[in-house]
Amino acid sequence: MFGSTVNAIVEYAAAWGLWGIAIEMAIESAAVPLPSEVILPFAGYLVFTGRVSFAGALVAAVLGGLAGSVASYYVGALGGRPLLERYGRYVLISHHELDRAQGWFDRYGEATVFFSRLVPGVRTFISLPAGIARMNMPRFIVYSTLGSIPWSAALIYVGYKLGENWRRLEPLFRRVDLLVAAGLALLVLLAGWRLYARRG
Repeated sequence: MFGSTVNAIVEYAAAWGLWGIAIEMAIESAAVPLPSEVILPFAGYLVFTGRVSFAGALVAAVLGGLAGSVASYYVGALGGRPLLERYGRYVLISHHELDRAQGWFDRYGEATVFFSRLVPGVRTFISLPAGIARMNMPRFIVYSTLGSIPWSAALIYVGYKLGENWRRLEPLFRRVDLLVAAGLALLVLLAGWRLYARRG
């Protein structure tokens, strides 16, 4: 994933600037596996080179992410879980990812839309269960926007500070993804054990 995908992200964003950042973030937020962990640090590198401003990169990232999130919301609202289970595999959405996002939303409610924007692996898919639940759209937009700002700003800033060395982040984010996945797996195991203990 962090080979040809990275090169394609870099080339597109470099060619289209703010529009490229916005479109790539929209794709990522529409539950298509395009990593913001690459898009945003490269946006920071573009800030470093003077191609774009920090404010411009942040606005492009947040608005693009919001557009993709709203699209995912309506996929969930109009098609529901059956549509996602039937066709999700064609855009690499697995049952596991749907179950994880649905579980977060069911457990923590609408606030999950805000907090999950800060969690790799969940942030991309949380709009789908929000749509299935027909969450209030204005609140969905507010929570999505507020959650996207710190994530986007932090990664753009890190890319800006690293400058030409922004690619050093790739191994770090792969480790973070693994740690988050391991933590979520542990929580699932603990929840399953508690449920088993109660029934026993």
